[in-house]
Amino acid sequence: MMENFKHTTVLLDEAVNGLNIRPDGIYIDGTFGRGGHSRLILSQLGEEGRLLAIDRDPQAIAVAQTINDPRFSIIHGPFSALADYVAERELTGKIDGILLDLGVSSPQLDDAERGFSFMRDGPLDMRMDPTRGQSAAEWLQTAEEADIAWVLKTFGEERFAKRIARAIVERNREQPMTRTKELAEVVAAATPVKDKFKHPATRTFQAVRIWVNSELEEIEQALKKLAQRTGPRRAAFNHQFPLAGRPYCETLYA
Repeated sequence: MMENFKHTTVLLDEAVNGLNIRPDGIYIDGTFGRGGHSRLILSQLGEEGRLLAIDRDPQAIAVAQTINDPRFSIIHGPFSALADYVAERELTGKIDGILLDLGVSSPQLDDAERGFSFMRDGPLDMRMDPTRGQSAAEWLQTAEEADIAWVLKTFGEERFAKRIARAIVERNREQPMTRTKELAEVVAAATPVKDKFKHPATRTFQAVRIWVNSELEEIEQALKKLAQRTGPRRAAFNHQFPLAGRPYCETLYA
């Protein structure tokens, strides 16, 4: 049950402070999560202010629907379509700030049934929205070895990408993997040199998650549309995974 998982928002104050909230402004929280950023933004808005939140995780939507505030509304969908949501509500050119908190949340990692963590055995899923698209298991069972290796190298910076990809394909030929524990064990066995401070499956799980959810494509599409159509006064981007050589966790402002 999702209510059993506690979530602490990373860089909460830093991200929201970067928006320079105006009491009568219109703001967008493009990654609602469990609502930490949204609640802080609402606390700084006046009666005329407005907050539009977006998330593609059904569990996040359920949390958002408990917020009883006329200034707040929630949309179930990807933040890459943000500009379309804005246009549908006739808010183009009126947005004062947008916040995107990128990456996976602690409730998603803690819930074994979501399949994001190699530390907890569960279905090999990893989808932000379990109702749409291929699961991690489905993709790994159908992808070519070269494609898996490319994903692991590109999105996980995994130096043993080819060895791990070969091991994944061979294992799936014998018996398709459906559990996170199975993938973690295959990766560990295929990794010749172990990091004393990091589980050998860390980079593989990150890479597969990013690929399955088209995370970097989502970011690219969102930024392109924002620049062309939405024109916010301020934007804050908080990421918790390697992004074009940036530090693992930081908040960027534009």
